[in-house]
Amino acid sequence: METLLRQLTRGNALFLIIILGIGGTFQNGYQITGLSSPSPYIQSFINSSWYDRYEEPPPPQTITMIWSLIVSMFAVGGVFGALSVRFVAGRLGRKKAMICNSFITIVAAGIMLTSKGAKSYEMIIVARLLYGYSAGLGLSVQSMYLGEISPRKLRGVVTLTVATFTSLGKVSGQFFGLSEILGSEELWNILLCVPAFFSAVQVIVLPFLPEAPRYLFIEKGDDKACKKALQSLWGQGDYKEEMDEMLAEQAAIQAAPPKSSLQLLRDRSVRWQLMSMSIIYFCNQMSGMSAISTFSFDIFLKAGIPRDKIRYITLGLGVTEIVTSISCGLLIEHTGRRLLLWGGYGVMCANWVFVTVTLNLKDSGYWVPYISASLFFLFILFWGGPGGAAVTLNTEIFIQSNRTAAYVLMGIQRWVLLAMLGLVFPFLINALSSYCFVLFACVCLLGCLYTFFFLPETKGKTLLEISEEFKAITACGKSVLEEKRMETKL
Repeated sequence: METLLRQLTRGNALFLIIILGIGGTFQNGYQITGLSSPSPYIQSFINSSWYDRYEEPPPPQTITMIWSLIVSMFAVGGVFGALSVRFVAGRLGRKKAMICNSFITIVAAGIMLTSKGAKSYEMIIVARLLYGYSAGLGLSVQSMYLGEISPRKLRGVVTLTVATFTSLGKVSGQFFGLSEILGSEELWNILLCVPAFFSAVQVIVLPFLPEAPRYLFIEKGDDKACKKALQSLWGQGDYKEEMDEMLAEQAAIQAAPPKSSLQLLRDRSVRWQLMSMSIIYFCNQMSGMSAISTFSFDIFLKAGIPRDKIRYITLGLGVTEIVTSISCGLLIEHTGRRLLLWGGYGVMCANWVFVTVTLNLKDSGYWVPYISASLFFLFILFWGGPGGAAVTLNTEIFIQSNRTAAYVLMGIQRWVLLAMLGLVFPFLINALSSYCFVLFACVCLLGCLYTFFFLPETKGKTLLEISEEFKAITACGKSVLEEKRMETKL
């Protein structure tokens, strides 16, 4: 049996995965963590820019409001990016959509770079909005692209690279944000432009790589271009099995034309798929991982970690996230998706309970805060399962005609939840202190129970087989198939 590396390097598949990653979710991860290190310098810049204009210092609440806008505009842009996925990816195709997305990142970086010289905090807000739009669009298009280039046996490994590059972006933002590198008052605007270099690489290289074969066959009806793309990606072969699967899916789509997001919400035949992805995305966003990424400094300060040690601990967390993402990529085709999901959520739930206990005991010994920090590392090790499997599931449980609309819905939910968490968590940690992590434990428990009892395994199955398994799920004694039979009889 061929090794995974051998299968990925028979053609251009591995190269395409890397190029998509550095111009896709790498950007998202970098922007999530890259803003935390220069935050005091940006707030100082807002203060000095205001003074230069109005010759008086701004009120403290004004600085807080402008800073909140800078932070939250990333999530707002993400919502608009998610909303435009269906139009952009459907009209331009996956490859051209990613190239256009990279151009948006480059424009945003140009605005961010010149904002300091122009003494304009409004330019930072606009740049963050564009960065968010690019992240929202890029995340969904990259996930679709990867799902549509991968054969069934490698679908889990390939699509999980979305999470791997997000983790790589996060650790890069933490690394470049160190004061010894770019995290200084003189260089903060350059720090926030680093991802544009990788976007430029994608713009230059991606035109020479193939379009998604599934898109070419099902949406464009070009079987020759599809086969040529498969051979370019995975090496020479007839790919009859893959083509037959696409043909079966195309026949199913002709019976059920592509739906809009609203039509998909009304479609009872996919309600279990939508409910499953909605719950999994909700649990992933509210499990505590997003809070750790965005508010790591405040969390570790509350945990009793010395201020000068926090930045190195957060860098260690980023490296751990990369390791767990790669590990899950190697495991997902052996363990399946369900075990990674319910097992990960279960350990994460127990972990948050222990974190709450250690945070309440932080004054009982100098070593207790470091026990708390080690529990955060443990949490990230097991978060890789739900975090990676969710991306894979999204490409597996919706057929081509429903997939784009599903990405729009899940993208909107993801970015709205991220914006809500950014606004609410600072108040939660002040009001509940260590007990705010009990809320995260409850969310993880919900994810564990739902995925254990309701989610079917998708490993090694065709999209149509997976769709039939979801229709067979019973709740209150009825399944979708039984309801359809009853409607037919009536």
